[in-house]
Amino acid sequence: MSDSLVEKTAVELRQLIGSKQVSPVELLDACIARIEDLNPHINAVTATCFERARKEARAAEQAVMDGAELGLLHGLPIGIKDLEETEGLLTTYGSPIYRGNVPARDNALVARLRAAGAIVAGKTNVPEMGAGANSRNTVWGATGNPFNPLLNAGGSSGGSAAALAVDLLPLCSGSDTGGSLRIPAAKCGVVGFRPSPGLVPSERKLLGWTPISVVGPMGRNVADTVLQLRATIGLHASDPLSYAVDDAAFAALPPVDLSRLRIGYTEDFGVCAVDEGIRAVFRQKMAAISRFVQVCEPVEMEMGEAHRAFDVIRAEAFVAGFEAAYRRDPASLGPNTRANYEMGAAMSLSDCAWAQGEQTRLFRRFQQLYARYDLILSPTTPVSPFPWSELYLKEVNGAPLENYYRWLALTYVVTLVTNPSISLPCGRDHRGMPFGLQVTGAFRDDARLLAWAGALEAAFAGEETLQRPRPDLAKLKSVKAALTSLVTHPPIFDGAATAAAAQAAV
Repeated sequence: MSDSLVEKTAVELRQLIGSKQVSPVELLDACIARIEDLNPHINAVTATCFERARKEARAAEQAVMDGAELGLLHGLPIGIKDLEETEGLLTTYGSPIYRGNVPARDNALVARLRAAGAIVAGKTNVPEMGAGANSRNTVWGATGNPFNPLLNAGGSSGGSAAALAVDLLPLCSGSDTGGSLRIPAAKCGVVGFRPSPGLVPSERKLLGWTPISVVGPMGRNVADTVLQLRATIGLHASDPLSYAVDDAAFAALPPVDLSRLRIGYTEDFGVCAVDEGIRAVFRQKMAAISRFVQVCEPVEMEMGEAHRAFDVIRAEAFVAGFEAAYRRDPASLGPNTRANYEMGAAMSLSDCAWAQGEQTRLFRRFQQLYARYDLILSPTTPVSPFPWSELYLKEVNGAPLENYYRWLALTYVVTLVTNPSISLPCGRDHRGMPFGLQVTGAFRDDARLLAWAGALEAAFAGEETLQRPRPDLAKLKSVKAALTSLVTHPPIFDGAATAAAAQAAV
């Protein structure tokens, strides 16, 4: 029963809880059993708080029996990305600097998820400080791809994506600057939604006015992703970009007719390096999708100096976040984080002003595409998953890449224009691994994008070459991946440990 229970969607589980057919305690116990069985093979879930979660599940069960008003996520276990502060639960950001960090409060995102009835079961793995798209660090080790744990799961929300792919938890949180919701979703065969800046408030941004960093939901399908999104949207005093939102817009998504959908697609936005195998697969997917829609045609666009603009704007955030740690001890930062800080510290005010201006020019040009198209489609990632033992991708088609994150360009060019974007599972690639389709909607038209995404997902379900792939769990458990080989000190796994116990691990 436990396996069939954890494989149900979050929407189904919430309905079953509300109708007293499934107990939150029963569901949590099933998730814990699944984590204990499969997590050693992918290393997706890090610190846990199972005993606290069990107390909360019992309280959630009692609320159902008492006929109390239930929240959107009532009784649903959730994994929280290890960049978000969680009260009483080890939050390391994947960095040895924070190996003993047990926050005294939840941040805004986690507080809203709990208020909606979600039960935090544990944290999910990330790259150090969220830098890069390979979820490995020296605190917890590496997260393996559920389809082949010797390969990477993407990042920086890699632990969340991997956990969802093998049904460890029905919901997981994520965040996205250069593609951290979309890339791991693509590599693990799940859904990652980057909302418009401010739709979901982010308390941990040090540069509150920047639009490039957002928090958002991940799910195994679009409906689950929307359910989590609804629990987190709206104005919050911690985020100056946040704004009031009418939940009705997401509770009942706008009606769409797939046969009238107008798609413009691009393999590379004119500026991104993409593996020839991925290009060929993408063309095949577009040919298949064209049968469902009114227009599906290639589109050219002028993305100017998108790479340089992203370099500068991203580096600003790293300078703001890591100046104190760098000045204290540069060696305390991992190579990716340190490289970003040093890049930003060498930049001038004129660099920053130019980058802001270039982002504005890119934004304005990109919006013009939506006069002709409803959606812009592209591959989410330029390559099939590579080994997690390689910190980052160094070349595409034999050509060296400029830096460790240049291979994220397909997603970060969309970050720059600030449009909402979602990665949908779309069959497999030329190597048999999950293929993610990046679907980008019109400016601040999140609800309609999600409606179109749901319609595409439904169409994909009937096509073997387009439907969401599922990992082979028996094969997964047969592979020895040495995922914790990077760990420099044994971490505290059970987050029920006190802050003092966590400090003892430093």
